[in-house]
Amino acid sequence: MSDKQNLVILGSTGSIGTSTLDVVERNQARYQVFALVAGRNVQLVIEQALTHQPRYVVMGSEDAAKEVSAALSTSQTEVLNGMQAMCDMAAHPDVDIVMSAIVGAAGLLPTLAAVEQGKKVLLANKESLVMSGQLFMDKVKRHGATLLPIDSEHNAIFQCLPGSLQNGDSTALAAQGIRKILLTGSGGPFLTRATDTLADVTVAEAVAHPNWSMGQKISVDSATMMNKGLEFVEAKWLFHCQADDIEVVIHPQSMIHSMVQYIDGSVIAQMGQPDMRTPIAYGLAYPERIEAGVKPLDFADIVDFTFTKPDFNRYPNLKLAIDACRSGQSATTTLNAANEIAVAAFLSEQIGFCDIYRINAEVLERCHLEPLHSVDAIMAQDAQARRLARELISK
Repeated sequence: MSDKQNLVILGSTGSIGTSTLDVVERNQARYQVFALVAGRNVQLVIEQALTHQPRYVVMGSEDAAKEVSAALSTSQTEVLNGMQAMCDMAAHPDVDIVMSAIVGAAGLLPTLAAVEQGKKVLLANKESLVMSGQLFMDKVKRHGATLLPIDSEHNAIFQCLPGSLQNGDSTALAAQGIRKILLTGSGGPFLTRATDTLADVTVAEAVAHPNWSMGQKISVDSATMMNKGLEFVEAKWLFHCQADDIEVVIHPQSMIHSMVQYIDGSVIAQMGQPDMRTPIAYGLAYPERIEAGVKPLDFADIVDFTFTKPDFNRYPNLKLAIDACRSGQSATTTLNAANEIAVAAFLSEQIGFCDIYRINAEVLERCHLEPLHSVDAIMAQDAQARRLARELISK
């Protein structure tokens, strides 16, 4: 029994969480679920807990916890709630691996708790690095945590890097013979739509991604390409590089998940189906490989691969994020917070699609930006940006 690794899933009911449980189910001899952490999706958590029999379930609210607790009264699972309990699970001495897949700023604190206990952290929460890159990476180093990126793009880059960089060597990319990191993106659903009609985009159109199945927030971010902007910032921190070392490439087929260009002219790419179970399985078993339930690419089926440069007139949010990345931590924290509020307002039909950019740009312009050296300072900056975004939306 003891040779199984104990896993905590932060965000077990989201698309990454459910995919992780699917991979675990295929590899039951290796992993067992120690705790499931979720927000409000009571029915799904109950199903997951009955299937996987975790020691703990943690819910976002007391009401949700009560409902889950009642349903699991005959099982051995203990039900808790709230942020502190989430952090306690991520830091628990019996835990080996933490999957960080809570969307948004809410995922930051439990992820940091796991890092501070030197866990193997599978990072699928973009905001942790967008909000606190330097602080986060410093903690990973100081506490000897293992950080494995799960976003398909960052996981692809990681797979294409030399071993020394995978093992946390933070020397400059050029010293490792790397010329550029090529971050690919599909361009989302509006890659070829006339730009003068983007103001008319409906919520239903924005959340219909051509290749990936994702939650609503990330689907809208994909349509505005803010998602790629956040990934750009994330790549800077994960791979110890600068904005000039990263280039975004539009690749509508989503089969090449990202590439690394070397100084000798080689480009190494990682390819696969657009299925998150591949990077999840890679992270769980690293440096080994396990079955993920994903069919290999059939090259007889692939008609063509195309690549283009991103058009910033079409994707002004991408430009905003790249500029914020150059500016620094305070700007990326501010932008991320503003964007969370703006996207939520778009999804509830308070603002139009193009207003997401307007809100983001104006919050960045108006917010006071200063260096952020602590989690408290980061959270305060985040709160300031959200307040401002809400004010602008209500006008």
